Amino acid sequence: MSKLMNRRVLLRRLCYAAAAVPLIDACSSDSGGFDSPTDGSVPDVSGADWASGGTAAMTDKASYPDPFTTTASSCLLVGSTTEGPCTTATDLSREDVSEGWAGLPVRLALRVVDASCNPLAGVTVKIWHTNLEGSYSGVTPNPGACLTQTAYAADDFMRGVQVTDANGIVFFDTCFPGWYRGRAIHLHFQIKSGNSSTKVSQLFFPESITSGIFASHPEYASYGQPDTTFDSDNIIGGLSSAEQARSTFEVARMTDGVMLASKTVTVTA
Repeated sequence: MSKLMNRRVLLRRLCYAAAAVPLIDACSSDSGGFDSPTDGSVPDVSGADWASGGTAAMTDKASYPDPFTTTASSCLLVGSTTEGPCTTATDLSREDVSEGWAGLPVRLALRVVDASCNPLAGVTVKIWHTNLEGSYSGVTPNPGACLTQTAYAADDFMRGVQVTDANGIVFFDTCFPGWYRGRAIHLHFQIKSGNSSTKVSQLFFPESITSGIFASHPEYASYGQPDTTFDSDNIIGGLSSAEQARSTFEVARMTDGVMLASKTVTVTA
Protein backbone atom coordinates (compact mmCIF):
# COMPACT_ATOMS: atom_id res chain seq x y z
CA MET A 1 0.00 0.00 0.00
CA SER A 2 1.38 3.41 -1.01
CA LYS A 3 2.06 6.24 1.42
CA LEU A 4 -0.80 8.20 -0.14
CA MET A 5 -3.16 5.27 0.25
CA ASN A 6 -2.14 4.88 3.89
CA ARG A 7 -2.92 8.54 4.47
CA ARG A 8 -6.31 8.28 2.86
CA VAL A 9 -7.31 5.13 4.73
CA LEU A 10 -6.26 6.69 8.05
CA LEU A 11 -8.14 9.88 7.29
CA ARG A 12 -11.26 7.93 6.48
CA ARG A 13 -11.10 6.19 9.86
CA LEU A 14 -10.55 9.48 11.66
CA CYS A 15 -13.53 11.05 9.89
CA TYR A 16 -15.77 8.18 10.96
CA ALA A 17 -14.72 8.75 14.55
CA ALA A 18 -15.32 12.49 14.28
CA ALA A 19 -18.80 11.98 12.83
CA ALA A 20 -19.81 10.09 15.96
CA VAL A 21 -19.30 13.21 18.11
CA PRO A 22 -22.05 15.74 17.21
CA LEU A 23 -20.97 18.91 19.02
CA ILE A 24 -22.93 21.74 17.42
CA ASP A 25 -25.42 22.55 14.68
CA ALA A 26 -24.93 24.35 11.40
CA CYS A 27 -27.77 25.25 9.11
CA SER A 28 -28.89 26.69 5.83
CA SER A 29 -32.02 28.03 4.25
CA ASP A 30 -34.59 25.52 3.06
CA SER A 31 -34.14 26.73 -0.52
CA GLY A 32 -30.43 25.96 -0.43
CA GLY A 33 -29.54 29.55 0.35
CA PHE A 34 -28.66 30.50 -3.22
CA ASP A 35 -30.48 32.62 -5.76
CA SER A 36 -28.99 31.46 -9.01
CA PRO A 37 -27.95 34.09 -11.54
CA THR A 38 -29.63 31.89 -14.13
CA ASP A 39 -32.45 29.49 -13.34
CA GLY A 40 -31.22 27.82 -10.16
CA SER A 41 -30.35 24.55 -11.90
CA VAL A 42 -27.01 22.77 -11.98
CA PRO A 43 -25.08 24.01 -15.04
CA ASP A 44 -25.25 21.57 -17.94
CA VAL A 45 -21.55 21.68 -18.76
CA SER A 46 -18.76 19.18 -19.06
CA GLY A 47 -15.66 19.28 -16.93
CA ALA A 48 -13.74 20.71 -19.87
CA ASP A 49 -16.07 23.75 -20.02
CA TRP A 50 -14.81 25.11 -16.70
CA ALA A 51 -11.82 27.43 -16.47
CA SER A 52 -8.34 26.18 -15.56
CA GLY A 53 -5.25 27.69 -14.02
CA GLY A 54 -6.48 28.72 -10.59
CA THR A 55 -7.80 32.09 -9.45
CA ALA A 56 -5.70 33.95 -12.02
CA ALA A 57 -8.36 32.83 -14.52
CA MET A 58 -10.99 35.06 -12.85
CA THR A 59 -10.80 37.56 -15.70
CA ASP A 60 -14.47 38.65 -15.62
CA LYS A 61 -14.78 38.90 -11.85
CA ALA A 62 -16.39 42.34 -11.98
CA SER A 63 -19.33 40.87 -13.87
CA TYR A 64 -20.14 38.06 -11.44
CA PRO A 65 -23.73 38.39 -10.18
CA ASP A 66 -24.87 38.69 -6.59
CA PRO A 67 -25.95 35.15 -5.60
CA PHE A 68 -28.10 36.47 -2.73
CA THR A 69 -30.72 38.65 -4.38
CA THR A 70 -33.61 37.50 -2.18
CA THR A 71 -34.05 37.29 1.57
CA ALA A 72 -33.43 33.90 3.15
CA SER A 73 -36.54 32.29 4.62
CA SER A 74 -37.47 29.26 6.73
CA CYS A 75 -33.88 28.64 7.79
CA LEU A 76 -33.57 25.00 8.84
CA LEU A 77 -30.93 23.10 10.76
CA VAL A 78 -28.68 20.55 9.12
CA GLY A 79 -26.18 18.23 10.76
CA SER A 80 -22.90 19.47 12.22
CA THR A 81 -19.47 17.87 12.38
CA THR A 82 -16.31 18.26 14.40
CA GLU A 83 -13.35 20.17 13.01
CA GLY A 84 -11.61 16.92 12.11
CA PRO A 85 -7.87 16.17 12.08
CA CYS A 86 -6.96 18.63 9.31
CA THR A 87 -7.67 22.01 10.87
CA THR A 88 -4.96 24.46 11.93
CA ALA A 89 -4.69 27.19 14.54
CA THR A 90 -3.74 29.74 11.89
CA ASP A 91 -6.37 32.32 10.89
CA LEU A 92 -5.21 34.06 7.71
CA SER A 93 -7.43 37.00 6.83
CA ARG A 94 -7.59 36.93 3.03
CA GLU A 95 -10.05 36.56 0.19
CA ASP A 96 -7.84 34.55 -2.16
CA VAL A 97 -6.83 31.36 -0.35
CA SER A 98 -5.33 29.51 -3.32
CA GLU A 99 -1.68 30.54 -2.82
CA GLY A 100 -1.22 30.30 -6.57
CA TRP A 101 -2.32 26.69 -6.91
CA ALA A 102 -3.74 25.49 -10.22
CA GLY A 103 -7.25 24.11 -10.47
CA LEU A 104 -10.76 25.05 -11.44
CA PRO A 105 -11.26 28.57 -10.01
CA VAL A 106 -14.17 28.92 -7.58
CA ARG A 107 -15.74 32.14 -6.34
CA LEU A 108 -17.16 31.05 -2.98
CA ALA A 109 -19.99 33.07 -1.40
CA LEU A 110 -21.38 32.35 2.07
CA ARG A 111 -24.20 34.22 3.76
CA VAL A 112 -24.56 33.85 7.54
CA VAL A 113 -27.97 34.43 9.14
CA ASP A 114 -29.64 33.77 12.48
CA ALA A 115 -32.57 31.42 13.13
CA SER A 116 -34.97 34.17 11.97
CA CYS A 117 -32.95 34.54 8.76
CA ASN A 118 -31.58 37.95 9.73
CA PRO A 119 -28.05 38.58 8.42
CA LEU A 120 -25.23 38.38 10.97
CA ALA A 121 -22.66 41.09 10.41
CA GLY A 122 -19.17 41.05 11.88
CA VAL A 123 -18.80 37.30 12.45
CA THR A 124 -15.71 35.43 11.28
CA VAL A 125 -15.99 32.65 8.71
CA LYS A 126 -13.07 30.24 8.41
CA ILE A 127 -12.78 27.74 5.55
CA TRP A 128 -10.38 24.92 4.73
CA HIS A 129 -10.31 22.21 2.08
CA THR A 130 -7.94 20.19 -0.08
CA ASN A 131 -6.04 21.23 -3.19
CA LEU A 132 -6.61 19.45 -6.49
CA GLU A 133 -4.26 16.66 -5.32
CA GLY A 134 -6.55 15.84 -2.39
CA SER A 135 -4.15 17.24 0.21
CA TYR A 136 -4.68 19.68 3.06
CA SER A 137 -1.96 22.09 4.14
CA GLY A 138 -0.46 23.55 7.29
CA VAL A 139 0.43 22.33 10.76
CA THR A 140 -2.46 19.98 11.51
CA PRO A 141 -3.14 17.63 14.45
CA ASN A 142 -2.45 14.67 12.16
CA PRO A 143 -0.11 15.51 9.27
CA GLY A 144 0.27 11.88 8.31
CA ALA A 145 -3.44 11.68 7.60
CA CYS A 146 -3.93 15.14 6.12
CA LEU A 147 -0.90 15.86 3.93
CA THR A 148 0.12 14.03 0.78
CA GLN A 149 3.57 15.64 1.10
CA THR A 150 5.31 16.63 4.31
CA ALA A 151 6.43 19.87 2.63
CA TYR A 152 2.81 21.05 2.63
CA ALA A 153 3.05 21.58 6.39
CA ALA A 154 4.86 24.82 5.58
CA ASP A 155 1.99 26.02 3.37
CA ASP A 156 -1.50 27.31 4.10
CA PHE A 157 -3.21 26.82 0.76
CA MET A 158 -7.01 26.58 0.66
CA ARG A 159 -7.35 28.13 4.12
CA GLY A 160 -8.52 31.56 5.17
CA VAL A 161 -10.91 33.72 7.16
CA GLN A 162 -13.15 36.64 6.29
CA VAL A 163 -15.55 38.77 8.37
CA THR A 164 -19.15 39.07 7.21
CA ASP A 165 -20.36 42.41 5.87
CA ALA A 166 -23.60 44.19 6.79
CA ASN A 167 -25.55 41.59 4.78
CA GLY A 168 -23.85 38.67 6.54
CA ILE A 169 -21.87 37.77 3.42
CA VAL A 170 -18.25 36.74 2.83
CA PHE A 171 -16.44 35.85 -0.37
CA PHE A 172 -13.41 33.65 -0.99
CA ASP A 173 -11.48 32.94 -4.18
CA THR A 174 -10.28 29.35 -4.24
CA CYS A 175 -10.06 26.23 -6.42
CA PHE A 176 -12.28 23.18 -6.66
CA PRO A 177 -11.14 20.59 -4.08
CA GLY A 178 -9.51 17.30 -4.89
CA TRP A 179 -10.67 14.02 -3.40
CA TYR A 180 -9.24 11.54 -0.96
CA ARG A 181 -10.38 8.03 -0.21
CA GLY A 182 -13.57 7.60 1.82
CA ARG A 183 -14.99 11.13 1.43
CA ALA A 184 -17.21 12.91 -1.07
CA ILE A 185 -15.87 16.26 -2.29
CA HIS A 186 -16.41 18.77 0.54
CA LEU A 187 -15.34 22.01 2.17
CA HIS A 188 -15.03 22.64 5.92
CA PHE A 189 -16.20 25.86 7.53
CA GLN A 190 -16.27 27.36 11.01
CA ILE A 191 -18.19 30.42 12.17
CA LYS A 192 -16.87 32.39 15.13
CA SER A 193 -18.26 35.31 17.08
CA GLY A 194 -15.38 36.99 18.88
CA ASN A 195 -13.26 34.21 20.36
CA SER A 196 -16.17 31.76 20.55
CA SER A 197 -16.73 29.11 17.90
CA THR A 198 -20.44 28.90 17.16
CA LYS A 199 -20.68 26.55 14.21
CA VAL A 200 -18.54 23.93 12.46
CA SER A 201 -19.76 21.90 9.51
CA GLN A 202 -19.12 20.85 5.93
CA LEU A 203 -20.61 21.77 2.56
CA PHE A 204 -20.61 19.62 -0.56
CA PHE A 205 -20.63 20.13 -4.31
CA PRO A 206 -23.31 18.68 -6.65
CA GLU A 207 -22.35 15.16 -7.63
CA SER A 208 -23.07 15.68 -11.34
CA ILE A 209 -20.67 18.64 -11.35
CA THR A 210 -18.00 16.65 -9.51
CA SER A 211 -18.20 13.65 -11.85
CA GLY A 212 -17.94 15.89 -14.90
CA ILE A 213 -14.88 17.67 -13.54
CA PHE A 214 -13.01 14.46 -12.76
CA ALA A 215 -14.05 12.98 -16.11
CA SER A 216 -12.79 15.72 -18.42
CA HIS A 217 -11.30 18.77 -16.72
CA PRO A 218 -7.66 18.94 -17.85
CA GLU A 219 -6.34 19.50 -14.31
CA TYR A 220 -8.47 16.85 -12.56
CA ALA A 221 -9.13 14.00 -15.00
CA SER A 222 -5.83 12.25 -14.25
CA TYR A 223 -6.94 11.66 -10.63
CA GLY A 224 -9.94 9.56 -11.69
CA GLN A 225 -13.41 9.64 -10.20
CA PRO A 226 -13.81 10.03 -6.41
CA ASP A 227 -14.33 6.67 -4.75
CA THR A 228 -17.13 7.97 -2.49
CA THR A 229 -20.61 9.21 -3.39
CA PHE A 230 -23.03 11.14 -1.19
CA ASP A 231 -24.78 7.92 -0.23
CA SER A 232 -21.55 6.22 0.87
CA ASP A 233 -20.03 9.26 2.59
CA ASN A 234 -19.95 8.97 6.38
CA ILE A 235 -21.02 12.61 6.88
CA ILE A 236 -23.69 13.34 4.28
CA GLY A 237 -24.65 9.74 3.53
CA GLY A 238 -27.01 9.36 6.50
CA LEU A 239 -29.05 12.44 5.62
CA SER A 240 -32.36 12.55 3.79
CA SER A 241 -32.36 13.88 0.23
CA ALA A 242 -33.77 17.20 1.49
CA GLU A 243 -31.04 17.47 4.12
CA GLN A 244 -28.40 16.59 1.54
CA ALA A 245 -29.68 19.42 -0.64
CA ARG A 246 -29.36 21.85 2.28
CA SER A 247 -25.72 20.78 2.65
CA THR A 248 -24.89 21.21 -1.04
CA PHE A 249 -23.67 24.34 -2.78
CA GLU A 250 -25.70 25.95 -5.52
CA VAL A 251 -23.37 26.53 -8.46
CA ALA A 252 -23.33 28.50 -11.67
CA ARG A 253 -20.80 28.91 -14.46
CA MET A 254 -19.55 32.44 -15.04
CA THR A 255 -18.69 33.92 -18.46
CA ASP A 256 -14.99 33.22 -17.91
CA GLY A 257 -15.63 29.61 -16.89
CA VAL A 258 -15.26 30.24 -13.15
CA MET A 259 -17.59 28.41 -10.77
CA LEU A 260 -19.73 30.55 -8.48
CA ALA A 261 -20.60 28.38 -5.45
CA SER A 262 -22.94 29.77 -2.87
CA LYS A 263 -24.76 28.87 0.34
CA THR A 264 -26.66 30.42 3.26
CA VAL A 265 -25.64 29.13 6.69
CA THR A 266 -27.90 29.59 9.72
CA VAL A 267 -26.38 30.16 13.14
CA THR A 268 -28.45 29.52 16.27
CA ALA A 269 -27.65 30.84 19.72
